[in-house]
This record gives sequence, C-alpha cells and structure tokens, in this order.
Amino acid sequence: MTLFEELKWRGLIKDTAGDDLEKVINSLDATFYWGTDPTADSLHIGHYSSLITVKRLAKMGHHPILLVGGATGLIGDPRPTAEREIISYEKVKKNFEGIKKQVEDIFQGNVEVVNNYDWTKDINILEFLREVGKYINVNYMLNKDIIQRRLDTGITFAEFAYTLLQGYDFLHLYETRNCIMQVEGSDQWGNITTGIDLINKKLGKNAYAFTMPLILDNNGEKFGKSAGNALWLDKNKTSSYELYQYLINSDDSKVEEYLKVFTFLSPDEIMNIMMKHNEKKEDRLAQKMLAKEFITDLHGEDEYLKALRISEALFSGDIKTLKEEDIYDAFKSLPNYELASDKNIIDVLTEASICSSKREAREFVNNNSISINGDRINDLDFIIKKENAIGKYTIIRKGKKKYFVIKHI
Repeated sequence: MTLFEELKWRGLIKDTAGDDLEKVINSLDATFYWGTDPTADSLHIGHYSSLITVKRLAKMGHHPILLVGGATGLIGDPRPTAEREIISYEKVKKNFEGIKKQVEDIFQGNVEVVNNYDWTKDINILEFLREVGKYINVNYMLNKDIIQRRLDTGITFAEFAYTLLQGYDFLHLYETRNCIMQVEGSDQWGNITTGIDLINKKLGKNAYAFTMPLILDNNGEKFGKSAGNALWLDKNKTSSYELYQYLINSDDSKVEEYLKVFTFLSPDEIMNIMMKHNEKKEDRLAQKMLAKEFITDLHGEDEYLKALRISEALFSGDIKTLKEEDIYDAFKSLPNYELASDKNIIDVLTEASICSSKREAREFVNNNSISINGDRINDLDFIIKKENAIGKYTIIRKGKKKYFVIKHI
C-alpha cells in the first residue's frame, strides 16, 4: 500500500486540506512541520501520536520541522473552557530548551527544531496588522469552532488573535523553508486553515495539511492521562516502569488502535499479533507488544528491559532482586514514610497509616498478610532495620497488591 493508504489504515488522517494532498504525501519528499507550545518542560505521551507520525513521514523521506512556540506560548492557544494563565518569558524559554532537547533525542538529531519567537519578536503591531491582519476577516475568525465555544463566556483579544500568530508561522516557514504542509492533532484544525488561507491570499500559493484524531482511552479520556496526571515523555518525570504499567493495562477494545498509531510494526505484523491475542486474551500479547515497541522506540531497549524486570519482580513478590533505583522508579508516585531508627513492625504499620490501629496491624501480621521486601512476616516482634533495606528503602506489601514505601533516613 502507499504511504497515504497506510496512514489511512492506521487511522492517522482525519481532516485534510489540498486537492493533491495524497500525491504530496506519496511523493516522499515534502518539507512539513508539526508544532507545540512550551507549556511545560516536557511533552507527554498524548503528544506522542503526533511525534510518531512525524517520525513515520520522516522515515519515508519527508523532511520534518518541529516548531516549539516560544512566541505563541507567551499568548496561549484558546481552550474550550477558560482563559489560559500567562507564562513568564523565563519559564517559556526554559520549557523551550527542555522540549528542544527532548525531540532532538527522540529523532536522534535528525530533525530541525525552530522557535517562532525568533521571527516574531521584532515585528511591531502595525507591521503585523498590515502583513497578516489585513488578510484575515473577523467573521472568518468568529466561525472557528474554538472561538465559537468561548463567545458566551468571553475571550480576550490575545487569545482571539492566537490563530493569526499560528497562521503567520505557516506563512513564514512556507516562504523561508519551502514548508508546504502542516501536520497536527485535530484540535488545531482551525489554526491550520488560517495559515493555509493566509498563504493563498498573500502568496497566491496552495498549501497542504492533515490532522490526526485525538487518541482516547476506553473511557473517552485523552490517551496518556493517569488519575488526572499526564504521563511524561521525560523518563525522570514518568519512569519507563510507570509507562509500562499504563500500556500493559490498555483495554482490549483499544489495543489494536494503539498498535497502529504508536508502533512501526507493519500491517501484517499487527494483524498477526491481534489474531494470536484474540485466541487467548488473558495472555495480553497485544498489550505486551505495545509496551515493548512504545518504550523501546521512546527510551531504548535497556529502559524497556528495566521496566519489564521491575514489573516481573513486583508480580512475583521477589523484591530483593530490585536495585535501589528500581525501587525509586516503581514507587516514586507513592508517599514515603521516613524512618529515623529501627522500629517494631506494629509501630511502623500504624505510624505510617498502613493499618488503622495496632489491633488491625497485629491481625494482618498474624494472617500472613504483611510482606517486608518480599518476605512474609508473621512475627509480632519483628524489627524493621535499616541494615536490611534495599539501599535506603524498605518495601511493605499489605495483602496482594497494596505497596508502601519506608525511607530510612
């Protein structure tokens, strides 16, 4: 199948612009861009469906430009609900540097990263209104979906004008780098069409674009959200183990979609995996392949093997095989109870709020429901000692799945 046909098969094309878009995509030689604003110093895995599509296009011969919006980030893309808070210049600059390094690592240096602040900072308001504002009708802007949804609650002129800034980005890249196509998530369609319209009216040229549908979980939430928190591409913010756990627990109804979107497995390989998966779903073959491909592509094979090792150790209860850094990666989202000196197990269980009372603590110990670093403890006089810790950590498991972290200080 052609590249365009494969993108359609993978569910990666939603909105399109340009009569010859299919021909442009199949030409395998177009310069295109994808952009994001530096609202944090790391991207999260919700961005990764876009980034991996950019990588897919690049692997086939297209030339990607990744735009990190140092200018647009100072304004803020309108949200459906409320105005964004203004981010300081210093914060935007710091975030830009973090994201720039991140995407360069992901693409192994084979990508051009640009900052729209570089070509926006010296434009005065009169020049911008003459060169951009003159070509875009207010009624056209009011008809944008995101603007429509904010009219009842109100929208500032700054956010109202955001689409002009992004449209100008496309115009600038078209003129200076022969960038003829933009690729984004579907929530950016209104901003994309502003750029295409500006190029057409100002230059008399045609530009191209397509959007990718937002990837959702089986509850209709954006992919990559865990208990309301983003899963970051920075492994220091979200460990490979945490990412592994999220992916391995993907719902059966969504895992085929995720394999198509987030991996470079061929259509034949994906169909073969799904056939075997559906024969014995309890083995979670598709989820395991998703986690392997995703983490290996993002962080490398060593990080995938590390995540797998931690997961298997926790599943088997063999905590002692883990290193101190593994403990940190596996449990960093849990609160730590700090222990300054050796202490009786019953006192620790109650003081760390693992059990609600000493009576309950004694019951759990007597019922063999408490494990210390993988060993079941049924001795009420057992002392939790720093010398037996894994590095500076002691891991307590209550029942089959509830873990607690004791940090020796």
